[in-house]
Amino acid sequence: MQHTAGAELVDGVDVSAFDDVVCKGTDERVEMYSAFCDPFHWGGVGVSDSGLAGRLKDRGVTDVYVAGLAMDYCVKATAEDAVRFGFRVWVVREGTRAVGGVEGAKTAEEEMGKAGVRCVDLEGEEVAWVKGWVGK
Repeated sequence: MQHTAGAELVDGVDVSAFDDVVCKGTDERVEMYSAFCDPFHWGGVGVSDSGLAGRLKDRGVTDVYVAGLAMDYCVKATAEDAVRFGFRVWVVREGTRAVGGVEGAKTAEEEMGKAGVRCVDLEGEEVAWVKGWVGK
């Protein structure tokens, strides 16, 4: 919840490495699982857009890697919206957990796959090139 300790970044996170922080779910009129926009955005009646897609495109970003909680809600919504905004999208399995446990994760992964999201492992080649690039 906004303005609570649970909304703060975790102690120990090196925020000096961040280029930007996106705040989502700040409009009390609508729930917003996606880091991009509310679920009504695609129907033309959306009320909340974080501006993330524009910020990424302005920086020339083509690939989006998603991790966080929860795989079957916020991660899934964010990944699927990223595809809709035209990005190649990867969800890193080790970087997320599902509210629905193993079955919730399996279902979410299947649904994301149908939407064009690729779920990958931390040690896979899709993540390896990012590891080599970070900090350069």
